[in-house]
Amino acid sequence: MPVMTEYAHGQFSWIDFTAHDADTAAKFYCDLFGWSVEKQDTQGGPPYWIFKSRGHEVAGLGQMDDAMKAMGIPPTWNNYLNVDDCMAAEQQCANLGATVVVPTMKVLDAGSLAFLTDPTGAMLGLWQADKHIGAGLVNDPGSWSWNELATRDLAKAKEFYAAAFGWTYEANEASPTEYFIAYNGGDMAAGLMQMTADWPSEVPPYWSVYFTVANADAATERLQSLGGTVIASPFDIPIGRIGVMCDAQGGGFNLFQPAG
Repeated sequence: MPVMTEYAHGQFSWIDFTAHDADTAAKFYCDLFGWSVEKQDTQGGPPYWIFKSRGHEVAGLGQMDDAMKAMGIPPTWNNYLNVDDCMAAEQQCANLGATVVVPTMKVLDAGSLAFLTDPTGAMLGLWQADKHIGAGLVNDPGSWSWNELATRDLAKAKEFYAAAFGWTYEANEASPTEYFIAYNGGDMAAGLMQMTADWPSEVPPYWSVYFTVANADAATERLQSLGGTVIASPFDIPIGRIGVMCDAQGGGFNLFQPAG
């Protein structure tokens, strides 16, 4: 069971879901992954919940406000990169062409966050840990395991993340589309994928999240019984089996069943 106690600078450390209806989202994901959920004391701030698996924090949940919903913003899984200094990382990213959406702000004693869009248009969160280091359990069934960027300008994305976080890359020759594995030091950090002409033009570049499951087909059936929809049914890749899903509110994510 991969239990985490710290994350390196430039490594993804946390994910959370901004829901149109947090109560129904909480029930959906608890039923799908066997999670429990605990509402947090935000001391008057926006409501927030923590999903747990076997006593470990695995993801967060927030309620989207009415103004954001009126703008047509869909329910979204957010991806956070761990940084040593959020304000410094925010400034460095801005200097490299990113657009700051939410400047660095302190989240009580949990840590500090910022949101930006990278130079290709994908939303990204930054997280500087204080008492909350991020996910305490990863890569196990029912927990988050991978982050992946789909972008229309792969070369620009690679250049940005290399300059901002020191990532290096290795081409994934088995992928049917141009795909690179990003490394943060000696550890795999993320996947970067070129969006092809087959992608609908209205789909913007985005970071997505993968959840490990014991059986992707069984999890897909469970998702459908809970009101979720299947974008791509589970299919085999060299390292396992993956599928592309949406929850009952339309929030997109991926399932991953490791080989063997």
